[in-house]
Amino acid sequence: MELDYNDPHPLVATLARLFAAQGQAIEVAILANSTPVILQIDFDNWNGGTGIFNLILPVPHYLFAQIEITLQELQESIEKKAQLILSAYPQDSLRQVIITPQLASDEAWQEKAKTWLAGKGLTNQGRVRSDNVAPKTCDGLLFRSSQEINLYKAFKALGVSFAPLPVFIRGGKAYRRIEPDFVIIKDGLITIVEVDGDTVHHETPVEAYNRTTMLEEEGACLQRVNANDCDSPAAAAECAQEILRRIAQIKNART
Repeated sequence: MELDYNDPHPLVATLARLFAAQGQAIEVAILANSTPVILQIDFDNWNGGTGIFNLILPVPHYLFAQIEITLQELQESIEKKAQLILSAYPQDSLRQVIITPQLASDEAWQEKAKTWLAGKGLTNQGRVRSDNVAPKTCDGLLFRSSQEINLYKAFKALGVSFAPLPVFIRGGKAYRRIEPDFVIIKDGLITIVEVDGDTVHHETPVEAYNRTTMLEEEGACLQRVNANDCDSPAAAAECAQEILRRIAQIKNART
């Protein structure tokens, strides 16, 4: 298959698969949520002709805001992997990978900006963690996977009080910052819910334990669910019911 400048998706899809195989979730999130463009910027007549192009990866603004601090590093990472693929295509030469914010057309953008300036619609969700980005949105909130969105909708339908992707800080010398997938407050218990096994959580058991132990040490309960159990809205609804059943069991055991 030759590189088609009018269809960047084979190149971008291959890049996403390669990064996923290595557990590099941030690069996968960028590629999966971009609207890629191959832009030819030059042509060299040497040796039968070589097309020189840039790979442009426009991503949603909320994702760009999370990765901007490491933008150069991420562009170089994707460019290096793309060069490996393109080594089989001597007639095509990649000069640069450019990650940019998507241009968004919104007639109400001025009113929304004024609302933001007035302090409305602000959130403490984990939107600044460049090491574990949240590339998806629902109801104006950030999520790391479609499975998390399914579970969010299931909790919302059940009327439970919960926080998706909240930020928790422990100050002092032992400073910690964590962003659990969900925190539920029900029946006097605080329960952490972690969705494991999706394409954006690549942790060892020790890393996963360390990420939640800060709250467990303060008495919070931990419930881990498999992402496969939240692949559809119906499955997520069953999963949410099971989580609430477990919380009730813990409550009864403590009374």
